[in-house]
Amino acid sequence: MPKPTLSSHPHLILNGRVYDYAELMADSAPHETLELSENAAATLRFCRQWLSGQDEFVVNTSGSTGAPKPITLQRQQMETSARATGQALGLQAGQRALICLPTRYIAGRMMLVRGFVLGLQMTVVEPSSNPLAELPIDAQFDFTALVPLQLQTILDAPPAYGAILDRMQAILIGGGPVSMALHQQLQRIHAPIYHTYGMTETVTHIALRRLNGLPAADAFTPLPGVKLGLDERGCLTLCGPVTLHQMVVTNDHVALDADGSFVWLGRLDNVINSGGVKVQVEKVENALAQVLFERGDADLARRRFFVGAVPDERLGQMVAVIMEGA
Repeated sequence: MPKPTLSSHPHLILNGRVYDYAELMADSAPHETLELSENAAATLRFCRQWLSGQDEFVVNTSGSTGAPKPITLQRQQMETSARATGQALGLQAGQRALICLPTRYIAGRMMLVRGFVLGLQMTVVEPSSNPLAELPIDAQFDFTALVPLQLQTILDAPPAYGAILDRMQAILIGGGPVSMALHQQLQRIHAPIYHTYGMTETVTHIALRRLNGLPAADAFTPLPGVKLGLDERGCLTLCGPVTLHQMVVTNDHVALDADGSFVWLGRLDNVINSGGVKVQVEKVENALAQVLFERGDADLARRRFFVGAVPDERLGQMVAVIMEGA
């Protein structure tokens, strides 16, 4: 097969250094003589693999449902996922993508794939709690993906950092839940912010929900080509080109609408059986977060907590809340 090119963009910027196509593909590239960070080395290694036309890539699952395990993704799946994201967000060739997630993992790696497939100009920086801190205050980007910690840190920083986000066309948030306090804070960002739903097996996200502005919603909307259903447990099933049309059965309890959108209710394995009553952990956590937020105590609302179970002679399991600093 012919070797892919960098499409309409001439280079990749990695930690401030410009790499052109020749440098990325050279057998003895100049970067190999430099002292590189782990993320920089992973970025350049994957770029060379992708641009050489490699068809299979081994990645590790997140471990959220058990021990992390390696799985093999096909190039076709990754290209399909990238195009679906581009279609959903209206991304165009030549736009600028900021990549600030670790590229040895699927989320950061797929940002590189989106850049190559969609023809985006890519700037890769070291992953950190505030990836904007080392950039010029007037930096211009159209698209990025962050985890909640990064978004929280940026919003807590001087307003100039939030202004960088404001100038973007689309921001993806994934890798964890968005707290009530963070959800309220991000309302001051005008750029569209989307919460993602997906997993390594689905080549990152297969559905998005808008978190801010008038189009904000509780329900996730699937990407083009993704078909959703429910199994007998009420858990989400999905298939489409990103799964090579193989059915993926999740442990995510959802409310699925006729139009294909769904509200995520929680993990099936996060149910506490207390005296015969099945309590969904995430439902309790969301309700408690709402109560804490509505009390108007900013410090209390931002404390971290989780809901779990403790043994109880009468109930079998008792619902318990463990709160930071309580």
